[in-house]
Amino acid sequence: MNGPEIGDKAPNFTGILQDGREWTLSDALERRGVILYFYPKDSTPGCTKQACDFRDAKQKLDDENWEVIGVSKDSAASHIRFIESQNLNFDLIVDPETEIHQLYGAWGEKQNYGRTYMGTIRSTFIISQEGVIQWLGRGVKATGHVERVLKILDIE
Repeated sequence: MNGPEIGDKAPNFTGILQDGREWTLSDALERRGVILYFYPKDSTPGCTKQACDFRDAKQKLDDENWEVIGVSKDSAASHIRFIESQNLNFDLIVDPETEIHQLYGAWGEKQNYGRTYMGTIRSTFIISQEGVIQWLGRGVKATGHVERVLKILDIE
């Protein structure tokens, strides 16, 4: 699997948010640690569950100085619909060419019902304010994942 590992410096990047603003990892890290998560598709059951769990945990994460940012291949319009329909309280990055996915090893070969294809590997990276990857999970399950992240960060 390509991409950074625990203890590595997180690769810096600039992405475009759902509303067209730029978001740069190094700028965000000047303010707080970052929980960067990659998910396959807006408004699908697993991705909705994961996003809503991050939404519900956001106040606890804010209190401990963590920013949540999601990344998928979906369009800005799709992200806006997803944010509005689920009342999400964090931003989503548009990555249609999977450049950020590939930078983090969150794009690769998948298998489903005997079919092999390229797709998003559901992944989360906990990045300290110093820019170091404290924890990562690739191929994580959507259900229970945010609870696991909170435990790793020792947030009740």
